[in-house]
Amino acid sequence: MMEGYIELSGMRFWAYHGCLESERLEGNEFVVDFRCPGDFGAASASDKLEDTLDYSRVYEIVAEQMKEPSRLLEHLCCRIARSLQEEFPSLEHFELTVSKKNPPVGGECEWARVSIKL
Repeated sequence: MMEGYIELSGMRFWAYHGCLESERLEGNEFVVDFRCPGDFGAASASDKLEDTLDYSRVYEIVAEQMKEPSRLLEHLCCRIARSLQEEFPSLEHFELTVSKKNPPVGGECEWARVSIKL
């Protein structure tokens, strides 16, 4: 057994999520981070993509979900998680963070983040 993590860090998107009409019209920068544990024994021996998580497909799923507007980061984060689980039924444990740059909070705030851990 050779355990480790697969991570996609800093996936950047311009998207239209938020409760305010201005957020949904103008858009904002979002960053998504994904991390999952895995056993790399088979992939390290075979050097075949089918023996590991295809992280290019993970990116595609995240990108697809980022195109569909949500009011809440919580909703968006959980929707991405459900889509990943549908595509990869064996993906039981992972962490996902969705960050919104400069959220409209009435003051200085670099990021608003929602993270889930399954």
